[in-house]
Amino acid sequence: MLTVLESLPDGFLHTPASELHRLLPGPTLIHLPGRREQPLLVSVLLHGNEDTGVVAMQRVLRSYADRQLPRAMSLLVGNVAAAREGLRRLDHQPDYNRVWPGTELHAAAPEHAAMSEVYRIMRARGVFASIDIHNNTGINPLYCVVNRLDQAVLHLALLFSRTVVWFRGLAGSQTTAFSPLCPSLTLECGKAGKPANEEHAASFVDACLHLAQFPSHDVHEHDIDLYHTVATVRVPNAVSFGFGDALADVDFDPRLDHMNFRQLEPGTAFGRTRVDFPLDVRDEGRRDVTDEFFACGDGTISLRRTSTPAMLTLDARAVRQDCLCYLMERVPFPHSESAARQWCEKVEGR
Repeated sequence: MLTVLESLPDGFLHTPASELHRLLPGPTLIHLPGRREQPLLVSVLLHGNEDTGVVAMQRVLRSYADRQLPRAMSLLVGNVAAAREGLRRLDHQPDYNRVWPGTELHAAAPEHAAMSEVYRIMRARGVFASIDIHNNTGINPLYCVVNRLDQAVLHLALLFSRTVVWFRGLAGSQTTAFSPLCPSLTLECGKAGKPANEEHAASFVDACLHLAQFPSHDVHEHDIDLYHTVATVRVPNAVSFGFGDALADVDFDPRLDHMNFRQLEPGTAFGRTRVDFPLDVRDEGRRDVTDEFFACGDGTISLRRTSTPAMLTLDARAVRQDCLCYLMERVPFPHSESAARQWCEKVEGR
């Protein structure tokens, strides 16, 4: 299922994401040489409707059309079939960002075999850093998601944004798979189709290509806004929902996505419900924590504890295929990952 190339296909630099299926038969790993041999891995289009990564990489590579890259780069182009339809994934497909090494749900899928091969190849090549470029469908700032809090990955993240979300791993995601090998992060580039977001992602990748090594000094506390993801909020499949739809089982606030990256106090309403169990909320260990975070008194869905949401969206298909949102808390700046873990254990045990 995986195609491996040693050069860009003709026409790649000027082909929109929706037309890449004409050039690539499926997920494709493209190795490009550079002055420094240890390669930067950049993955784009793991979700077919998130094309900022494609546009950014085309911009970067066009700028090096007549000169060598500062560092070797391996570019993974993911779900071109879904991109053709403008969808995150096709109905018969698994999520391309849930099929990497570590997945249990999709371990038998051909997509898992393909991404496992990417992992094997990049490990053998001594990958320098891994960047996975995404968009989201709600109103969010540009931010990074990291699985580790070592200084190298934090320095890398701060080249993109001072807003950093620490998520201790989602089984089968690209960043989770590569985090033990190298500094790895996910770029969340806001909504697709925004030229400023594309330019920012391109500038970041170019900066990564110019890195000879990661800084040896520690990140300064005043340079970073650090959050920790504490829960994922989903709508059960049996529950109908809408945004301003009084006939649905759950009628969410039609301005729900304006709450992203705002600290919300207990009692903040997310919407109205006609059913007893309108949400499913899981912590990082997949433990059901719905009652810790939400109450449904008098038909109103409201927060029980102070939280900061990310990725709240009004896109019903995105909610069904992924989640309604993530809930986060600000993390006191840790001077080591062990200190951060101790803080989390203390919070989770309260």
